[in-house]
Amino acid sequence: MSKTSLTISIGADHAGFPLKAPIIQLIRDRGHQVIDCGCDSTESCDYPDFIRPAAEAVAEGKADYGIVLGGSGNGEAIVANKVKGVRCGLCWDEWSAQMTKEHNNANCISIGARPVSAAMALKIVGIWLDADFEGGRHQRRVDKIEG
Repeated sequence: MSKTSLTISIGADHAGFPLKAPIIQLIRDRGHQVIDCGCDSTESCDYPDFIRPAAEAVAEGKADYGIVLGGSGNGEAIVANKVKGVRCGLCWDEWSAQMTKEHNNANCISIGARPVSAAMALKIVGIWLDADFEGGRHQRRVDKIEG
């Protein structure tokens, strides 16, 4: 479990919306704060409207980490990664959650609500929050991403 209190931004589109409340509850149960960037229903919407603010909160230092949710998670990861300073990894299982933090030092993750169950999404978030960046050879690579 994470040792310090964090602020985590979260944004979802209509397809990701069903995962948002359980993830927010997990985050709060762990003693962290949440910045909820929307959306607020399963009514069709445009994911960049909610994902970009979640990513910008990370880039601007308002949030320590971000979580973005959509149907596949792909579009959401793309939007988040367009924000300078954000490294968003698409996660679909425990291993991908672990690696995106340990090897890529991802400060944001994206989860697709259609291929990933709610139970798995909660596991992903927990593993990612608990993992630590390994540094070393991975730091050199992250530095190259940041350019």
